[in-house]
Amino acid sequence: MVCYRRKKGTKTSSFGSPGRINHDSTTFYSSRLYEGLPKEKKVDYEESKIPKEYLNKIFIKSSECMNELPDNSVHLMVTSPPYNVGKDYDENLSLKEYRSFLKNVWREVLRVLVPGGRLCVNNANLGRKPYIPLHAFIIEDMLELDLLMRGEILWNKASSSSPSTAWGTWLSAKNPTLRDIHEYILVFSKGSFSRGNTGRKSTISKEEFLEFTKSIWSFSAEPAKKVGHPAPFPVELPYRLIQLYTFEGEVVLDPFMGSGQAAIAAIKSGRYYVGYEISNEYVRLAEKRIREFNYNREIPKLFRIQE
Repeated sequence: MVCYRRKKGTKTSSFGSPGRINHDSTTFYSSRLYEGLPKEKKVDYEESKIPKEYLNKIFIKSSECMNELPDNSVHLMVTSPPYNVGKDYDENLSLKEYRSFLKNVWREVLRVLVPGGRLCVNNANLGRKPYIPLHAFIIEDMLELDLLMRGEILWNKASSSSPSTAWGTWLSAKNPTLRDIHEYILVFSKGSFSRGNTGRKSTISKEEFLEFTKSIWSFSAEPAKKVGHPAPFPVELPYRLIQLYTFEGEVVLDPFMGSGQAAIAAIKSGRYYVGYEISNEYVRLAEKRIREFNYNREIPKLFRIQE
């Protein structure tokens, strides 16, 4: 009989650890650095069924009240909220009012998510005089709602950035201006970092898992004129999050559905979707794009839009 020596696990040290083998991080997580932050809870996994007539549907109403959805019925929220900067679907809210509005939506999302369900928010920061770090405000509000932050992904849009400039004073230290070529994807969990074992199938490939678990994603933005919406994110963005954070046949929610990218990504991945959108025009656009996607691909009938 050949015996193999078991590798000794690493643990937190004052100099850090070069590897992560059976890593014991108890010392780090019990430090005072974590005082006051939301903590993981031990909760039983609950999952309610959404009525069939509400699956693969976009509701024309505010997502501040999603009474069509039972408690603990959605597995993933992925969205990009309106930026409140004067686009044709925005309202002219103060920063305080804007945060309050979003917080109302996050509360409703928290209600409908299953224990351990994930919330993924794509956003860009705004302005320069001064710079408005929207991602920081969203994180602060999510933590106040007792959500667990899992991390943040930087979406590198450099390959699709426009040739326009935002340099401020040219070749001068007087007032050079930074130009963002990235957006944030903020990732949170409800109550627990781990999801209940539903017995459902993961559909992510080995190659996708290795790529999607990196903290920087690089792919092109979606041209607004091509899509017909002023601020669309590409289907690739929700597709990656759906593959990473849900099992086959689960439910994906977008409370700001816009032109339907999250719905298309859900169908592409073999998941159901539910969306909310206040603009009739954008609901018609999203449904048109979803129909076109359905009939141009071999999609299992189970996940097609309800006719």
